[in-house]
Amino acid sequence: MLELDHISLSYAADCGRNTVLRGLDLSLDSGQIACLLGASGCGKTSVLRAIAGFEPLDQGAIRLNGCLLSGPDTCVAPEHRRVGMMFQDYALFPHLTIAANVGFGLRRESPDKRRQRVREMLDLVGMNGLDERYPHELSGGQQQRIALARALAPEPALLLLDEPFSNLDVDARERLAFELRDLLKAAGRTALVVTHNQAEAFAVADRIGILQAGRLIQWATPYDTYHHPATPEISSFVRREALLAQRTQACLRGAPPAAA
Repeated sequence: MLELDHISLSYAADCGRNTVLRGLDLSLDSGQIACLLGASGCGKTSVLRAIAGFEPLDQGAIRLNGCLLSGPDTCVAPEHRRVGMMFQDYALFPHLTIAANVGFGLRRESPDKRRQRVREMLDLVGMNGLDERYPHELSGGQQQRIALARALAPEPALLLLDEPFSNLDVDARERLAFELRDLLKAAGRTALVVTHNQAEAFAVADRIGILQAGRLIQWATPYDTYHHPATPEISSFVRREALLAQRTQACLRGAPPAAA
């Protein structure tokens, strides 16, 4: 469904151009949830911005359902890509009710159809009855659900999520990661998620991509990423993060942490 064919992307810098993506290839099947995992500055968000049409490519091509979105002499406008995006800070409009936020991308629909779609989305994310509230009246987890409902309302072919759990406390992140996966699967959506948190990636994804310095080092299932890492660096990264998670859970339970 989604194909990134050897894409490269750079930004203007004082010393010329700063290359952030280098010959990146990946493909994603319909209905799959994938996650790009890596440290800050490795190019994860730049991949999303390129797919959404916010940044033109230096090289390569992006196709969705066989249609060329970005390539040589081609850059389809973001509003014509059928790509939805859920931003890191949720970007909810504070002056609009929850219903108006969810229905924001449905302004071309009739009022009746818009109201029906808003009800369907609020039901999907378990937020019925809150349609006349405002974003500041909701918890962080509830705001996340509303942001997801708004992104899904126009029925995008592909949903992009940029660090969707970064504004939540540690206890809520993993639980909501599983809930997010269930919601996306229930809606039958294809999604690409960006995170620097390994636990979130393994909770959400059907496939995980490891990025390092703008290059895709491994693109595999969570099982293969953990048990068959492509490089010693990935092995060290995955095992180290798993050990930190175990120690954190042990400390929360009051048990002595496992030895390194």
